[in-house]
Amino acid sequence: MTEYLHLGENSLAYDVAGQGPLVVLAHGMGDTRRSYRFVAPALVEAGYRVASVDLRGCGESSLGWDGYSRTDIAADLVALVRHLGGGPAVIVGQSISGGAATIAAATAPHLITGLVELAPFTRAQSFPVGGFLRVRPYRRGTLYLGRTVLTGSLVSWKKYLDLAYPTKPADWDAELARTDATLSEPGRMKALQAMARSKPTDAGAQLTNVRCPVLVVEGSADPDWADPRAEGERIIGDLPAGLGEMTVLEGAGHYPHAEVPDQVVAVTLPFLARVLPRA
Repeated sequence: MTEYLHLGENSLAYDVAGQGPLVVLAHGMGDTRRSYRFVAPALVEAGYRVASVDLRGCGESSLGWDGYSRTDIAADLVALVRHLGGGPAVIVGQSISGGAATIAAATAPHLITGLVELAPFTRAQSFPVGGFLRVRPYRRGTLYLGRTVLTGSLVSWKKYLDLAYPTKPADWDAELARTDATLSEPGRMKALQAMARSKPTDAGAQLTNVRCPVLVVEGSADPDWADPRAEGERIIGDLPAGLGEMTVLEGAGHYPHAEVPDQVVAVTLPFLARVLPRA
């Protein structure tokens, strides 16, 4: 059942299932909390209380927010953790939410005891000309995303998604139709564009302030980077020594939690057991 957290004149849509320590699931730009539809039930079954949230401007959350940066999203995630009784909590954040989770952990260490970052945009990005010329999926993905950001083209966004999901979930057609309908709502594409224009420098600046363990999960076929493994290694290198670990899922793209959810659950549960023990 959808619930709402009201923050000023705006609201965040979320749902909660299960009993136990709190795990918050945060999706990427242009998506909704349904992206965790395969992962959330497995975490509930494993004994966790799981909150799946629509980011500001996405899904069933309201439009008209003042900003859509990682810092803004981090504040929302911390507010949700507080609303649900406070920590300890683990945030699972994908793409832009990986960066937001980093900021949340750095600014609310008493609430956040661990992070799982899926294909995260957590650092300032450079443009590798050699990689752009050499790695065709990266080149195509960059062009599709560029057109989406510049023109608000839903066609370009769906072409990007087709590339970013090298492994399609069984319900791909239905979910793509749902994405089409959601982003066709007035204002939804503008929220996506605003998120895409926000720079991850705010998250990168907070990496050294993180005090909890961090699991970075990259897909080897993620078209958002010419070398996804190298991006994950750079994130871990910017964290305090000993806090970061990385798993690369072979053949997965930018949405491993929907493409290969069993693999994501398999690497997430041992991490949760270490940083968020059940009673």
